[in-house]
Amino acid sequence: MVRRTNIFLTQALMRSAVKSSVSLTAFVKYVTSHHNHDPFLTTPVPSNPWITDSDEFWQLNSRSVDTPTKLSVERWVLSFWELISDPRGRVDFKLFLKKEHSAENMAFYEAAEEMRWGAASAIPEKSQFIFNTFLKPGAPRWINIDGRTMGLTVKGLVVPHRYVLDAAQTHIFLLMKKDTFYRYLKSPVHKDMQKRALVPAPHVFTDAQLEANERNRNPGISPIILWQQEEEEKAAAAVAARPIDVKAMMATNKLDRK
Repeated sequence: MVRRTNIFLTQALMRSAVKSSVSLTAFVKYVTSHHNHDPFLTTPVPSNPWITDSDEFWQLNSRSVDTPTKLSVERWVLSFWELISDPRGRVDFKLFLKKEHSAENMAFYEAAEEMRWGAASAIPEKSQFIFNTFLKPGAPRWINIDGRTMGLTVKGLVVPHRYVLDAAQTHIFLLMKKDTFYRYLKSPVHKDMQKRALVPAPHVFTDAQLEANERNRNPGISPIILWQQEEEEKAAAAVAARPIDVKAMMATNKLDRK
């Protein structure tokens, strides 16, 4: 226990200290830039669904919406993490990567995320797929990372675990964050999305209308149910995209005929 405590204190001394003034300035800057995107500080547009009983706000900001709102597109500019955290923003960024012939970076990042958060029983299969697709010499979607990171990653895949791809994933994330993200913001793909983004008009309800909505509240579709439906559709699409085993299909047809 004393040895572990000594290691912890030694590592604590190595951490860089930040002045309170610097951290407070960064906090104020973050709150200022995110003020319009915080539903507690700014009234949601077109209206708050929990108060007005109108689910248009959820529909306009759903995960699979074709054209996002202007507020959502403005949030993508704040940081690279904000961009890829929004499913619609990630789709737009992947479209840009495809035009630049570098879509393998985001594909590898997503594959690493699936391996980290997926079932433990699927790790061996996923690790083999990732190696053959992204890391193996001559792989169809080979990613460009430094030799040291590549060597450590390939060596770790001999006995794979959830976090074996962390170093390579971090390298790809920083590459996209420091270089690709800023080129995306200047690209025609992003500028076209800014032009097409929706600007919903705010709903105006009187107090009497709000009281009537409260008395006659209709059961709407919960965002959680919509999200579950989207996940089921993604799973079905992934199953449909798998290669067909002709031998297994023929064997099944024979059993059915019998």
